[in-house]
Amino acid sequence: MKRVLGRLAEALLTLWLLATLCFVLLRAAPGGPFDTEKAAPPEVQAALAAQYRLDRPLPAQYLAWLGDVVRGDLGPSFQYPDYRVTQLIASALPVSMLNGGLALLLALLLGIPLGAWAALRAGRWTDRVLMFAAGLGLAIPKFVAAPLLVLLFAVTLHWLPAGGWGGWSHVVLPVIALALPNIAYCARLTRASLLETLSADYLKAARARGLSEARLLLAHAMKPALLPVAAWLSPALINVVTGSAVVEQVFGIPGMGRYFVQGALNRDYTLVLGVVLVVGALIVAINTLVDALRAAMDPRLRDAEP
Repeated sequence: MKRVLGRLAEALLTLWLLATLCFVLLRAAPGGPFDTEKAAPPEVQAALAAQYRLDRPLPAQYLAWLGDVVRGDLGPSFQYPDYRVTQLIASALPVSMLNGGLALLLALLLGIPLGAWAALRAGRWTDRVLMFAAGLGLAIPKFVAAPLLVLLFAVTLHWLPAGGWGGWSHVVLPVIALALPNIAYCARLTRASLLETLSADYLKAARARGLSEARLLLAHAMKPALLPVAAWLSPALINVVTGSAVVEQVFGIPGMGRYFVQGALNRDYTLVLGVVLVVGALIVAINTLVDALRAAMDPRLRDAEP
């Protein structure tokens, strides 16, 4: 119970520090949310500042915003005046979670088998081709891969839509663009981990007892080899979250990343802070789940916990 309460307190402290830092940096950046209204009469500018509490001192703005967050209200959006930030996030979060979840799933479903195949063919031409392709996948950034996918599959072949959000056909290219570097990294990580595991003494002894290579791999080698992959899920999630901002902009997807970029460009303080808080909470929650998964896979981690 103490461990659970400690992790909860640590998560809340992390989110508070993240939100506070983001609040300060947004206010320190040049420009404001209503710079386009500077030509308006002074009374209009004053009314806008009062409506969004921008006429108060900065500490008062911070305390008022923090009080709203504690009550579950992320405030009104400056850019979308007819919507609350909670409404925008409620519509965007499922879109981003669908894209990110499918991208991670695709990375695992392709990266693990490809990495295992490369490890079993270590030194052969298939291993070299797969690792070259993985290195290429890591080298190409998402803002290059996404337009190339649009050019190939949408403009040239006309197989898939170039952007927008509707049916499942709109999901394919964004998911592939998000998944490509993660597939490459997962394949390289699985290959390296499996090669190290296959050289362990207990596996050599099992092989000497006449166990088949298939049983050796599936029953004894894969589980310990996948421990580094389980640990990689946390940074993989962060990679998907940061990459979604680029991918959603390229494909015109109404997700969290696109709202974050537009909010930052338009100094929509409440929208940016809301996205940061929700994404931070998701990352903290998934890190906790990944730690639990690793502990379930490796009893030594459970024994090491206080």
